[in-house]
Amino acid sequence: MSNLNSPNREYPLERTRNIGICAHIDAGKTTLTERILFYTGMIHKIGEVHDGAATTDWMEQEKERGITITSAAVTARWKQLKEAGIFKLREEEDIRVNIIDTPGHVDFTAEVERSLRVLDGAIFVLCGVAGVQPQSETVYRQAEKYSVPRIAFVNKMDRTGANFDNVVKDVRTKLGANAWPILIPIGAEDNLIGQIDVVNQKAIIYSDDALFGSKYTIRELEGDEIAKAKAAYQGLLDEVCSHDEELGMQFLEEKPISIQELKSALRRTVISNKIIPMAGGSAFKNKGVQYLIDAVIDYLPGPLDIEPQKGHVIDEPENIVTAMPDDNGKFIALGFKLWSDKFGRLVFFRVYSGCVRKGDTIYNPRTRKSERVGRLIQIQASVHKDIDCCYSGDIAALVGLKDVRTGDTFCDESLDVLLEPPTFPEPVISMAVEPKTKADQEKMGNALQRLSEEDPTFFVKTDEETGQTIIAGMGELHLEILCDRLKREHKVETNTGKPQIAYRETLTIPADGEGKLVKQSGGRGQYGHVVLKVFPSEKGKGVTVENKVVGGTIPKEFINPAKAGCVEATLNGIIAGYPVIDIHIDLVDGSSHDVDSNENAFKMAAIFAMKDALKKAKCILLEPIMAVEASTPEDYQGDIMGDLNRRRGKIQGIDTRGTTAIIRTEVPLAEMFGYSTAIRTLSSGRASYSMQPSHFEQVPNNIVEQISEQRGTKNA
Repeated sequence: MSNLNSPNREYPLERTRNIGICAHIDAGKTTLTERILFYTGMIHKIGEVHDGAATTDWMEQEKERGITITSAAVTARWKQLKEAGIFKLREEEDIRVNIIDTPGHVDFTAEVERSLRVLDGAIFVLCGVAGVQPQSETVYRQAEKYSVPRIAFVNKMDRTGANFDNVVKDVRTKLGANAWPILIPIGAEDNLIGQIDVVNQKAIIYSDDALFGSKYTIRELEGDEIAKAKAAYQGLLDEVCSHDEELGMQFLEEKPISIQELKSALRRTVISNKIIPMAGGSAFKNKGVQYLIDAVIDYLPGPLDIEPQKGHVIDEPENIVTAMPDDNGKFIALGFKLWSDKFGRLVFFRVYSGCVRKGDTIYNPRTRKSERVGRLIQIQASVHKDIDCCYSGDIAALVGLKDVRTGDTFCDESLDVLLEPPTFPEPVISMAVEPKTKADQEKMGNALQRLSEEDPTFFVKTDEETGQTIIAGMGELHLEILCDRLKREHKVETNTGKPQIAYRETLTIPADGEGKLVKQSGGRGQYGHVVLKVFPSEKGKGVTVENKVVGGTIPKEFINPAKAGCVEATLNGIIAGYPVIDIHIDLVDGSSHDVDSNENAFKMAAIFAMKDALKKAKCILLEPIMAVEASTPEDYQGDIMGDLNRRRGKIQGIDTRGTTAIIRTEVPLAEMFGYSTAIRTLSSGRASYSMQPSHFEQVPNNIVEQISEQRGTKNA
C-alpha cells in the first residue's frame, strides 16, 4: 500500500475506480449499470428499465418514462476473475468502483458534462444495431474535452441486425477514434453465446440460467474463432507497440511478450488516450458484463494514474496549485452537482487531495466563507449511507452547506485555490410560466430558484416589460420535466406559455458609437460621456470589453461602470430585443464633469453609446439550428425528406443500414415543434429521430419580420 493512503481507508487509491457510463439515449446504459450492481453483489434482484424498477432510475419521472434524467451515483466492489490462472490479483484484493450512470437525452447534457469533469474513466456504450448516433458524438466530444480515458461497450448484440464489426468501423470513421476489439462477441442476434477474449486467446461462454448469466465457462477457441482471435490479437499488439515505447522496444528486440506485459502496455495507452478498447455483448441478455468490469479494472485509470488536478490561487491565474491524490495532503475538492431532496440540499463532490471528516470546517474560495461539515453521505442511487470520512479519489455528498453553486471548489482554510469548473451549453428554448393560484407566486419563485441552482442549463428571469417569469432550458422535454418537478416536489401547479426560441443577434461590420447623459437642471446633475467601437467576434466568444481609453478622459473609477453598461446593453438587441452575442467592444474615449459625473451616469452613457453603435453595425438575427437524425424504413424515406425540406431542413447525408435509411439533416429549432407526432404519422409509427443543438445561423429576412412583429406585439 502506498504512503499516500490513510491507514483508515477501506480501499487504497490504487484499488479505486471512478467511472461514468455514458451514451446516446436508449443504448442501454442503465441496464448495464443494473447488471454491474447485480454481478458485484450490490443488489440481489435485477430491476429492468421498462418495468420502472432500475436502481439508478429512482425519480418518479424516470420510472414512468423509462429514461434517465439525473445522473445517479452508486458504489460497487468487485473481485477480479481468477479462472485459468489468467489474473494475478491476490484473493483478498477486491476493488471499489464508483459508478455514475448518466442520461442519454440531449436535454440533460449538463448531467453528462459535470459527471465527466470529475471521473477518471468512462464506459462508452453503443448500440450493436445503430452504431454511432448523434448523442454518441456529443458524449464522445465531452469525454475528449476532459481527456477521460474510455472503453467502448457494444451493447444489444442480441438484437436483430446487430453487427460488431460495423460498429467498430463506425467508431473509427465517424469519431476518428483508435478503437481495437478486446472482447469480440461469439455469434449475434439469437445466436449470441459469449465472447472471444483477444488478450488471453480464450472463449467465454455464458449460461442462460436462472442466475442471469452469473455462471460461464472458459474454453479453448474453436473453428473460425481461432483465425478471428489471432487477427484481432496481432492488430492489437501492433497498435499497442506503435504507441507504447516500452513494449515497442521489446517487440523490436524480438523478445517474447507475455499476457501481463501486453495488458500493462495496453493500460498505459488507454490511460494516455491513444487507444479505445472495444467489447461486445448484451447487458439485457446477461452476456459479457463480468469481463467488461474486468476490463475497467485492468485498463481504466485509478486516481493515481491520471494527471493531478491543477487549480490556481484566486485572482492570481499564474500561481498554479497541484492537488495531489494524497490522503495526507491539504483538502481540495470540487462540488460538481447540487440536488435537493427530503434530506435537504445535497452537494455531490469529488475529493482530489486530503480528506474531509464530519465536523471539519471547509472553505469556499468563491464566497470567501467557511462552513462546517454537518453530514457526509455515500450515495447509493436514492439510498443514503452516513460516513465519517471521505478520502482523496472518492465521491460522496455533503448535507447542509448554504451558499453553494455547481463547480465550486472546497478546500482547506489555509488555501485559496480554484479548480476549473465544468462548462455548460447555453439554453436554446424558453417559455413563460405562472402559478395557477396567486397564493403560490412566492412558493414558485423559491422553487424555481432551487431548481436553477441544481441545474446549470436551466435559467429563470423576469421579463421587465411584461412582468412574466421566463424559464429557459435545453429543450421541450427538459422544461416539461422541470415543470413536473415543480408540481411533485414543490407542490406548485403551473400554467405554461408556448415555448419560445432563444434567438440571438450579432453584428456583421465594425461600428462607432457615442453616448452622453447630461442632466443639469437644478441641484446635483448627471454627466457621463462614452465613445466606443464594436467589432464582430469569433463564434462562441460571447461579449468581451476592453479599456483603450488614454489620457484619463474617462476617470479610472468610471471604467468598470462603463463596461457594465456595455454588457447590459447587449442583453437587448435592436432587431427584436434578443441578446447580442460574439461581439468585442473597445472603450476608446469620453469626457467627465468634476462634480456631476458618477457611476450611474457612465453606465447609462455606455448603454446609449452601444445602442448608437448597434444601429450602424448592420445587426442580423440568428436562430438555433439542430442536427437531426431520422431513422426510417426505406418505404417512408421520400415522405420524411419532403417534410424535412418543408421545415427549412438542409439534408447533410443519407446512410443505409439494412432496410433502414438514416437521414442526417440540419433544421431550425423553430420548425421542430411537434415533430415527434409528424414523423410517427408519416411512417405509421415506424420511424424515430433524435436531435441536438448544432450552431446558430442567420434567420431569413421574411421570417425576421414575423419575429420582430411578434416581439413588437409582446412589447406593446
